[in-house]
Amino acid sequence: MSKSKPQLEFSTDQFVVYPSHGVGKITEVETQSVGEETLEMFVIYFEKEKMTLRVPTQKAILVGMRALSSSALVAKCMKTLAGRARVKRAMWSRRAQEYEQKINSGDLVAIAEVVRDLHRNDDQREQSYSERQLYEAALERLTREVTAVDAQGEDAAQRKISEILDARVAPVPAATETPAA
Repeated sequence: MSKSKPQLEFSTDQFVVYPSHGVGKITEVETQSVGEETLEMFVIYFEKEKMTLRVPTQKAILVGMRALSSSALVAKCMKTLAGRARVKRAMWSRRAQEYEQKINSGDLVAIAEVVRDLHRNDDQREQSYSERQLYEAALERLTREVTAVDAQGEDAAQRKISEILDARVAPVPAATETPAA
């Protein structure tokens, strides 16, 4: 029985999401010798961090690497952002762990949930340092993927997300009519 070479699901110049780092671009597929084995590796460059990551092609799916989300999934994320924040009453350390897991899962909807739950309006209480760090990490991941999917630039993606978050927390206007007695 011969081993057939698996079909690569990713290609050079394709944007991909690596769960713990976010959106990167495959710059090449290279071969490296490790011990007595020869491994084929995806070379992924993360522009924002100026970082290069090498992922064995055989392990890419196993480690959670995936293609960019579809426009439909981005739309679902925007609906998630517009929803009501769901903050559990658990201890902060437990919630922080859950938020961190969601951010590093690479699941765009889960990341949108973290952004939604940790977003604070100007008139709400201030965030702690750790809350702010988690919020900014989730917002950064979400913004980068929306930018890559929509191909409109990071500023446009940030505006789109901010408008949804600001509209969500905007106070409901008071009724202008008084009910008849």
